[in-house]
Amino acid sequence: MTAPVVKPVVKPVLKPARMWPGDMVRVGAVGLRTRPMRAFLSALGIAIGIAAMVAVVGVSSSSRADLDRTLAALGTNLLTVSPGSTLTGEEAQLPLESEAMVGRVAPVQEVSAIGLLGEAKVYRTNKMPETETKGIATYAARTDLRAATGAELGSGVWLNAATGTFPATVLGSAAAERLGIGHAAPDVQVLIGGRWFTVIGVLEPAPLAPELDSAALVGWPAAQDRLGFDGHPTTIYTRSQEASVEDVRDVLGATANPQAANEVEVSRPSDALAAKQAAGEAFTGLLLGLGAVALLVGGVGVANTMVISVLERRSEIGLRRSLGATRGQIRAQFLAESLLLSALGGAGGALIGTVVTAGYTLYQGWPLVIPAWALAGGVAATLVIGAVAGLYPAIRASRLSPTEALATT
Repeated sequence: MTAPVVKPVVKPVLKPARMWPGDMVRVGAVGLRTRPMRAFLSALGIAIGIAAMVAVVGVSSSSRADLDRTLAALGTNLLTVSPGSTLTGEEAQLPLESEAMVGRVAPVQEVSAIGLLGEAKVYRTNKMPETETKGIATYAARTDLRAATGAELGSGVWLNAATGTFPATVLGSAAAERLGIGHAAPDVQVLIGGRWFTVIGVLEPAPLAPELDSAALVGWPAAQDRLGFDGHPTTIYTRSQEASVEDVRDVLGATANPQAANEVEVSRPSDALAAKQAAGEAFTGLLLGLGAVALLVGGVGVANTMVISVLERRSEIGLRRSLGATRGQIRAQFLAESLLLSALGGAGGALIGTVVTAGYTLYQGWPLVIPAWALAGGVAATLVIGAVAGLYPAIRASRLSPTEALATT
C-alpha cells in the first residue's frame, strides 16, 4: 500500500495595496487638517519669503517699465552742454555765441538754453529774511525751452515773445511748492532780484531737466533788461537725430567753445536715469537676498514641524505599518504632507506679493509688471524646499517598525 502524496501548501503572496496620487494627497492632508494652527504658522514662514521675493521683483520690474515709458515719451536724444572748470579750478563760461554754433551742427534738430542769474534771489514776499532763499535759482529761459527739454505745464501758460519781455515768471514744480503756490491759479507775484514778477505758469516735474524743478524762469529779454543778465548760457539743451546722438555728443564740446573745448561738459540726461535704475537694481538684489533668507527660515520651520509630527504620530505610523503599509508608502505620506504645506505657503506668498506689488504700483502710478517666471519660480522653489525639508522626517517615519511604534505609545 502506497503512502498518500502530500502536496505542499503554497501560501499566496499578498502584495500591498497600491496608493494612487490622489490617495497620497488625501493621506498627506490629514496631518494638516488635524493641526491647522501649526500648519498655518509653518506655511506662513514660507509665504513671507515668497511674498518678499515676488514683491521685490514685481516692484523692480514695474519701476523699470515706468522708466521705459518715461524715456519713450521724453526721448533719449537729449544732450546738454554746460561749462566745466578752467585749468586753475575756476568755473568756466560758455561764449555768447555758443548756442547759435551748436544749432549749426547738421543732425541737431532743436536747441534751447537757460542762463543762471546767481544774484537774483527768489522770495514769496519782501518780509522774508535774505538767508531764506529755499534753494530756488533764477534762470533766463528761451521760449523754446519746453520743446527741447520735454517739460510740461501743470497750470498757466508758458513764456512767449510778448511775456518774455515783461516781469513774468514760470516756476518749476518744487519751486512753486516751496513758495507756497503749488499748482494754484497763476497771477500771484513773487520777488525776484528785488523786483516783483507775476507768476504766469507752473511746470510739472521735468525728469530730463531736474534743475528746472527748483527754478524761477524768466524771459531772456526781461532777464537782461531788469535783472542784469549778461547773456551767457549756463546750460544748452539739444535734440538730435537718434542715429546721430553719439556723433553729436563727440563734437558738442569743441563746437560750443572752440577756444577751450576741455572746459565744456556734455551729458545725456537719460544716462543718469538709467544709472539711477541700475542703482535700484543693486538694491533689488539685496532685497532678493533677504527674501531668500526668509524662505530658508520658512523651510527650517517646515522641517521642524514635520519632525515633531513624526514623533507625535508614532502610534499612527505603527498602526498603518501593522495593517500592511510599506515603508515607501509611509515615506510618501510624510513627503506629500511636507510638499502640501510648502505649496500652501508658496501659493499664499505669491498672492500676497502680487497684492503688495499692485498696491504699491497703483500708489506710484506705475504700470503693474510681475514677470511670470517670478511667480512660477517662487512656487517651484517652495516645492523644492518642501521636498528637502520633508525628506529626513519621511525617512525617519518609514524606518519605524510596527512593534517599536506601537510599544512607545
